Amino acid sequence: MSFDNLCKLLSEKYPNHFTAWLIGGVPARVDVLKTELGIEPIRADSVTFLTLRNRILHLEFQTRLDSDPPLPLRMLDYWVRLYRLYRLPITQIIIFLTPPPGNEPIPTSFRVETTCHEYRIVKMWEQDPTIFLQTEALLPLAPLAATSNPQQLLAQVAQQVNAIQSNQKRQEVSSYTQILAGLRFEKSLIRQLFQENAMRESVIYQDILQQGEQKGLQRGIELGREEGRLEGRLEGQESGERSLVLRQLTRRFGELPEPLVMTIAQLALPQLESLAEALIDFTTKLDLVTWLLTHRLGELPTSTKSQLQSATATQLETLVTALPTINSQSDLEALLSQSPQ
Repeated sequence: MSFDNLCKLLSEKYPNHFTAWLIGGVPARVDVLKTELGIEPIRADSVTFLTLRNRILHLEFQTRLDSDPPLPLRMLDYWVRLYRLYRLPITQIIIFLTPPPGNEPIPTSFRVETTCHEYRIVKMWEQDPTIFLQTEALLPLAPLAATSNPQQLLAQVAQQVNAIQSNQKRQEVSSYTQILAGLRFEKSLIRQLFQENAMRESVIYQDILQQGEQKGLQRGIELGREEGRLEGRLEGQESGERSLVLRQLTRRFGELPEPLVMTIAQLALPQLESLAEALIDFTTKLDLVTWLLTHRLGELPTSTKSQLQSATATQLETLVTALPTINSQSDLEALLSQSPQ
């Protein structure tokens, strides 16, 4: 789930800050470990393993209590595999982002007969928000912290985000914060407090918006209608969102091929907003291409998805080149069948 994966991304990007928050103190060095564990490899998509001096810190982020296998068994399984591999003391912490339904008790140990394994639970809704408001690394978690006035806390978080000096850093932190805030707040309120304020402070966005308004005003003059100003503002908003999405994708995958840029340029504002939320889960360009194809053609058949997943680098390059011209499932199937295996 994107919330869990976003927290994993943050903890691996800022391991020192997460370590200081959860266990106190700032170690001289914190390394991120791989997330595949033998004997039979398991991959932990929302789990972070950090190695400190003579200790491993295992973090897991959860929005749901139910799990298969159950969480206590998973924590024991991780502990055994980690210890087998590194032979170091292990501190395990599950960070719950939201309360379970009906405040159901959260188990803190695995117990079967003489076997007992314990781990820590951190409940975000019981955490003091002060520590999260003090650093950009933890700021995205602040909307989930303890408060008697959630809306006031969210407004305070938005102010902290808007105060970040770097445009690039402010946009990045704002995106992360808005995604996690969606666990607790209505989308309309989040947009009101973040996008309207932060975007209007952006020099780039102001320039785009101004150009859009000027274009709309000119069109309004030509047509003799006031609607030109509104149309120009909408065009400016769409251009601003597109610019932000392209910047985020470029930072993740490097310079994008022109056909990808052309395809994204054709997206309307609602689709750009959806892409901005979806791209946090993208790990390869194929994820982006699949999203764009699904948006344009509808849900892809299982067989087509399998072909995409097994596509070679050459096939993917061919697919990207043809992307602007693919307008139906049959177009895609024909292209995949013609591509060299």
